Amino acid sequence: METTAEELGNDRVRLTVEVPVHDLKHAVEHAAGDLSESVKIPGFRKGKIPLPVLVSKLGKERIFGEAVSTHIGGWFRFAATKSRLRPTTRPEYDFQLPLSSDVPWTFTAEFNVQAKAVVPDWTTLEVGVPDASVPDELVQQEIEELQRMVAELIPVDGRGAQAGDTIVVDLVDDEGEGQRDLVLELGIGRVLPALEQALQGMKAGDERVIDYPTREGQELKLTATVKDLKEKVLPPADDELAKAASEFDTFAELRADIEAKLKEQIEQEIEADFRLSVADALAKASKVAPADSLVEVRASELVNARIEWLRRRGLPPEMYLQANNITPQQFVEDARTEARDALARELALEAVAEQLAIDVTDEELREVVREQVASQGDVEDVEATVDQIFMHGGAGDLRDDMRLSRALDRIVTEVKRIPMEVAAAREAIWTPEKEQAEKAAAAPKLWTPGSKEPA
Repeated sequence: METTAEELGNDRVRLTVEVPVHDLKHAVEHAAGDLSESVKIPGFRKGKIPLPVLVSKLGKERIFGEAVSTHIGGWFRFAATKSRLRPTTRPEYDFQLPLSSDVPWTFTAEFNVQAKAVVPDWTTLEVGVPDASVPDELVQQEIEELQRMVAELIPVDGRGAQAGDTIVVDLVDDEGEGQRDLVLELGIGRVLPALEQALQGMKAGDERVIDYPTREGQELKLTATVKDLKEKVLPPADDELAKAASEFDTFAELRADIEAKLKEQIEQEIEADFRLSVADALAKASKVAPADSLVEVRASELVNARIEWLRRRGLPPEMYLQANNITPQQFVEDARTEARDALARELALEAVAEQLAIDVTDEELREVVREQVASQGDVEDVEATVDQIFMHGGAGDLRDDMRLSRALDRIVTEVKRIPMEVAAAREAIWTPEKEQAEKAAAAPKLWTPGSKEPA
């Protein structure tokens, strides 16, 4: 699909799009299929009316008009994405209906776009980075985890269930249906909070009716019968622990290995956080202001994705919000904040990529797609699958991600790394800009007819 973008000023663009014959024919066939389902022509069944008969009955203009109206939005979005444009208003189309599907068809669209970011000299940016020291408590947590792995389970005597215990319980309804001999370890986050709270304090032989939350967000009345209750007795942290829980012969070797692995993990996490901080610092210095329309679209995508993620794991969104003490409004507002920050980073990095003329070749992109397809393991013909992905434009987002990642790679190597405490101290220093921002945030808002109540 060939596209040409013309800047009209004031962040407005005219996009000229040439729809290839293949796409136009597909649209016409799709429109004809839809129309054949809704019209009655003697001698033909609905959905089985040949195109020439439809043309003679409805006219070519009706069919081509249907094809254009149902597909022009998709063609526009594809062309805008290909041209790296971010529309902030609905496009105003200008076209004449095609006379044939045997030649390419062209239309234009005028619309407002997100203003491009103007990035500063990023080599002057100073971004804080923490020290990669390994806290003793983290090392101790790893050691305790090894101790728990080889711990001895002994019967609990004289007290009820508590965090750290292993409980064997029957959970059955009034008809005796349910789960029996269910083995649960309390206090490690693998048991629903409502169930774990209900089991707390129960002793071996105890029976209790509890409210059990279902995946559908309902509650069942179940009878919980504790059949066994044991606690873990941790072995001492010594050479015997090292031999039992690792390939090392001494505890000193085990501890040194734990510290080395934790240090490597912390360094990786610090670098990932540093990259995000660099992108945020660049966006802040660029004073990027994503359009509200873009923020709303991205926030909606985030909300829907998170709801789907929860449902796939059998957790109703309402239960998640209740467990985390989050209101639906706060859930959406958090998505808006995340969307705005992400868009600001992307816009700033796009400006850097354009300034540095960073691009991703088709072969580089194909290699990454090839690796992703091959990693799935169940694809018979990797190359054919890659060809299909490219044919349908499925690698466009990946190309943009790689391009922005390379821009960030460049910036990360050129900003100034400073100790985190220095960065925090500088952030706390008063500046006129901060005072203005604080005053703006604290200023009373004028009431408008759309407001819920006067400020």
